[in-house]
Amino acid sequence: MGTITKITRQIKNTERYNLFIDGKYAFSVDEGILASHNLRKGLEVDELAIGELQYADDVKKAFNKASHYLSYRMRTEKEVRDHLLESEWEDGIVQEVMDKMKELKYTNDAEFAHAFTGTHMNTSDKGPKWISGELRRKGVDARYIEEALEAFSQDQQVEKAAALMEKMLKKYKNDSVTVAKQKIEQNLMRKGYTGPIMKQAWETVDNQRDDDEAWQAVYHQALKAHRKLSTKYEGYDYNQRMKQALYRKGFSMEDIDRAIEEIKNQEE
Repeated sequence: MGTITKITRQIKNTERYNLFIDGKYAFSVDEGILASHNLRKGLEVDELAIGELQYADDVKKAFNKASHYLSYRMRTEKEVRDHLLESEWEDGIVQEVMDKMKELKYTNDAEFAHAFTGTHMNTSDKGPKWISGELRRKGVDARYIEEALEAFSQDQQVEKAAALMEKMLKKYKNDSVTVAKQKIEQNLMRKGYTGPIMKQAWETVDNQRDDDEAWQAVYHQALKAHRKLSTKYEGYDYNQRMKQALYRKGFSMEDIDRAIEEIKNQEE
């Protein structure tokens, strides 16, 4: 048993107070704990009461830390919980903070899922599978994810996928249409678009090339293959390896033969 003999406000953190018991510094508490427990000079406290005060103060500190973490942007319950656990608060304190956060509606995974989906749907090139994966990683329940993704209509997905395809077709202009399509689909898959959506999008874009564009692509790849193979092979072996390399890249044998002949003429 001891008696609170002095209470002083901290200089650096004016929301915390130092408590002195029997003339000696004992511990500090948040001003909210000071008020809620009616702490005052002359109050007698035992070890059990001190333990309860320190626990309540830890909950308050953890709550303040979580509130600060939420001040930058919305977070899921898992993100807030993990943030507190990383700060080495004990499980009981973390759970108490999370219960209070939910009660005050500081965290709401359903609202987070809708906001996250809307943001990426309107400002990024990400598809629904990517959004779903990120929400799962952040700990959002599957039912909230499903509800949120209802806002991302199939027409919107096709439109966004088609816009990406048109952009990437320019990027892969030196590849055959076949290889360009493969690369584009791999890119879109990583961005979270499904096969059926990509198929519909591909049918809406102008993915054909005129004769000059098609020739530039095969000739570009032929030159690359030539630089690699001409130092190792010649004659029949060179021709066969050139044809194999270019055929694997999706070009027709007619264009391949023309490109090989063009390179030979330049070499002579």
